Amino acid sequence: MTGPAGGPWISLTTDYGLADGFVAACHGVLARLAPAARVIDVTHLVPPADVRRGAAVLAQTVPYLPVGVHVAVVDPGVGTARRGVALATPGGLLVGPDNGLLLDAAEALGGITGAVELTNPTWLAPAVSRTFHGRDVFAPVAARLALGAPLAEAGPAVDPPALVRLPEPLVRADDTGFTAEVLTVDHFGNVQLAAPGELLSGLPERVRVAGRAAVHGRTFGDAPAGGLVAYVDSAGLVALAVNTGRAVDLLGVRPGDAVTVTGDLAPG
Repeated sequence: MTGPAGGPWISLTTDYGLADGFVAACHGVLARLAPAARVIDVTHLVPPADVRRGAAVLAQTVPYLPVGVHVAVVDPGVGTARRGVALATPGGLLVGPDNGLLLDAAEALGGITGAVELTNPTWLAPAVSRTFHGRDVFAPVAARLALGAPLAEAGPAVDPPALVRLPEPLVRADDTGFTAEVLTVDHFGNVQLAAPGELLSGLPERVRVAGRAAVHGRTFGDAPAGGLVAYVDSAGLVALAVNTGRAVDLLGVRPGDAVTVTGDLAPG
């Protein structure tokens, strides 16, 4: 888990934003406990409390990061009975709340090989805030794991099937196409669906997306300026974009909405 200078790698993914000192406080804890660690900020702009968006960003990013400890905090249940956990995988360790945030990333890193609940008080801040576990629980645990402390010392083992899972997103195929839930919307307004890319591959060059004419293409420029394109994105999922525009605005959708994509059989 070491970087080029011999230090370990830690990544941070949160919904903390950049207007406050929350991210800096987590960096500070990591720097005090593991000063040689190299920290990668994945993002701190996950929409507040949007666990599914955080899970998708994390899962689609961690396979491209160095092997290390990945901290994720999108935690509307902070301070409640929800557990803090650390998960071991063949591709690294994940630390965060037990609310479904970490599990897709764990699968992307090879699957869970061990899990613990974070209960060892000597691993945590001397005084744990009820509302800032990123600083007082997850960052101190990540620092110790990055320095090589055994996972088992963080707390008791958790049976992986007992971990909280997010509901499976809607994906339904039929003879004319498919309907899938909006999984995420990115900075550019591109709409990522929960549908795997192969569901798009059997459709013709012209398709309809939520009733709108669209191009089945490979990239944004396959549609004319202002045109809608359905394509397979860098995560291997079906996505919708507008060439030089924003698909989310054109379609008027948000995460959780269902979108239907069908072949356009209208005569040209």
